[in-house]
Amino acid sequence: MNEIWFAGGIVADGSGAAPSPADVCVRDGVIIRIGTAPADATTIDLDGMLLTPGLIDAHVHLGLSSPIRAQFGFQLSAAEIAADIFTTASRTLDAGFTTVRDTGGIDGGVVDVIAKGKVRGPRVLSCGPVQCQTGGHGYYGAAWEPTELWETHHIPGLAALSLMAGNADELRRNVRESFRRGATFLKLCVTGGVVGGHDSLDDTQFTSAEIAVAVEEAAARGTYVTVHAHNNAGIRNAVEAGVRCVEHGTDIDEPTATLMREHDVALVPTFAVIEQIMDPEALDVDPSTRDRLADTRRRMVEALRISRAARVRIGLGSDLLGAGQHRRGEELRLRAELESPMQALVSATSVNADILGIGDDVGMLRVGMAADMVAWARNPLDDARVFADPDMAAFVVKGGRIMKGDTR
Repeated sequence: MNEIWFAGGIVADGSGAAPSPADVCVRDGVIIRIGTAPADATTIDLDGMLLTPGLIDAHVHLGLSSPIRAQFGFQLSAAEIAADIFTTASRTLDAGFTTVRDTGGIDGGVVDVIAKGKVRGPRVLSCGPVQCQTGGHGYYGAAWEPTELWETHHIPGLAALSLMAGNADELRRNVRESFRRGATFLKLCVTGGVVGGHDSLDDTQFTSAEIAVAVEEAAARGTYVTVHAHNNAGIRNAVEAGVRCVEHGTDIDEPTATLMREHDVALVPTFAVIEQIMDPEALDVDPSTRDRLADTRRRMVEALRISRAARVRIGLGSDLLGAGQHRRGEELRLRAELESPMQALVSATSVNADILGIGDDVGMLRVGMAADMVAWARNPLDDARVFADPDMAAFVVKGGRIMKGDTR
């Protein structure tokens, strides 16, 4: 493949360093030079646009791209669910996200067809089904529905939200089944959650010994466990069991943040989903779900502040649900309001890549790294609302291929 120079742009490389003018040369999907393009080079003129690494969303649910109650109520065909998943994947790429970590909902077939280029989408890392305690968060069957019927909601190769375990042996079996289906990491729900009617945020789920079983199985495959966790008791159980990452972390206090830092456990806060759930027109959920959100955002903001002060690695995830996932960059806008646009960008690029274990390949604009890049029509570091507008992602490059943008 010929060398292509992305020239005339301002580079924000994902490290947090001040942006500076530079041209970026790409060959065979890899950045091979950063400097000044030769006069005779094949170039794409960025005309002063800000060039950033491709964004990474560390908490997505592609498999929950349909109206939730309709999907789990058997009201939608597999074809419609598939159409919604692939539409969301395409829109995610168009919004500037070249990598996502799917934290529950898709089965391995979705990852495969995107990787093969049969449908448009970002690079996808997936845990497969979430590992859940029987009757705990992640179970959305009707109250009268026997637990053993839950897996009839799965669509092999397409959608599989969660697997239920009543003890450590069942969890080990389910974890191994998830790896068989292609999972590259594991996710456990270790506290109650917001979207679900069978538990509360104060509940803890799975014991430390049970969580350790998943950690052991993940370590045997050279990977890690992340956990859905809101309260400190559940977080501490998970940290002591050896997990690598905490999702949400709503009530993290100073001792818990210190424990996370000592064990090098990262945090992925999720603010966009809170706004989504609070908007009755944005998401079709049971109205009681919104009652659970009272004071949640304020507590999550405080947890972010405490974790930052404790020097915890802090990534970024949107956790968007249902059909309204096209403005995934809202998470960066919200984080920018709490910290800064540059901090939001760093969390969504180099920090997320590090958390996901792919920091040697993506997350920064450096020689030798994959050419995942976004050129922004307006500078999001001046106005973070740009991150939230998919139309502002003028060029999206994934692995050296231009996936969005007019090269004429």
